[in-house]
Amino acid sequence: MSFIPNFDTDGVVTINRVILKPQYSVEDLEERVALLCENVKTYHSDTGFIGGMVVLNSGQVSNEGSTVGQAIASPLKDREALIITFWRSFEEHEASHRSDTFQPLFKQVLELCENGNEEIAYRMLWSGKAYSPAEAAEARAAKERYLKAA
Repeated sequence: MSFIPNFDTDGVVTINRVILKPQYSVEDLEERVALLCENVKTYHSDTGFIGGMVVLNSGQVSNEGSTVGQAIASPLKDREALIITFWRSFEEHEASHRSDTFQPLFKQVLELCENGNEEIAYRMLWSGKAYSPAEAAEARAAKERYLKAA
């Protein structure tokens, strides 16, 4: 089962990295991105859009998961966001950007960005959701059985 319902492994994931200009707030970003996302859901849910999410840099840096130094906080806290969308195909994504309803809202989001914009398309290699508690217990038990058998 895929992590994003109805997202086929042939689909495309796009990621926009937004770094807010100092004069703008997270609330400015939330408002403009909400309008943009509502537009995409309304006009492109039947033309390739599967889903999406927007995540904000919390400032926390995982020293357990990072191998580059031992930073204690990200300097881009509350200034960096990722806009992540899931599409059936890259062609359908590109068509959505040419939409007359999309372009004005997209330009309003870009006004907030100090880093300009580069949207990268990715191919999904893996996605998954957590096991239920019962499934996790079963998976651990199976690992133990196979480790002993090896």
